[in-house]
Amino acid sequence: MTTLVICALMAVLMPYFAKVPVAIAMSKLGGYDNKHPRAQQAKLTGMGARALAAHQNCFESLAVFAIALGVVFGTHSVGALTETLAVTHIVSRILYCTFYYMNLDILRSLVWFIGLGTAIAMIVVSL
Repeated sequence: MTTLVICALMAVLMPYFAKVPVAIAMSKLGGYDNKHPRAQQAKLTGMGARALAAHQNCFESLAVFAIALGVVFGTHSVGALTETLAVTHIVSRILYCTFYYMNLDILRSLVWFIGLGTAIAMIVVSL
């Protein structure tokens, strides 16, 4: 169970770590605009825009992963398989952000599907 809790913590923190490149890109647009950050983010292009998309997608993924973890815990399905799926999910999400930053769209999409698949598999295994 410790592995799943660590994966949950990593999934919760991931959107905030993914915000770092966004903040860097925003600071290059005349400084970080803390009064209107979303308006400034809308002006990002290139790497900054990709970093913003990766950051936002981390929150979207968190909802799916949280439900999968809830099902695993709720059905007492914690085991080696669900732990492996959870770790694979986290690794795929890290790769997803990395490939987004690097503008490697096909690899990014592939690991996105893997991440989604692992969350779905966690639910299916719990049936």
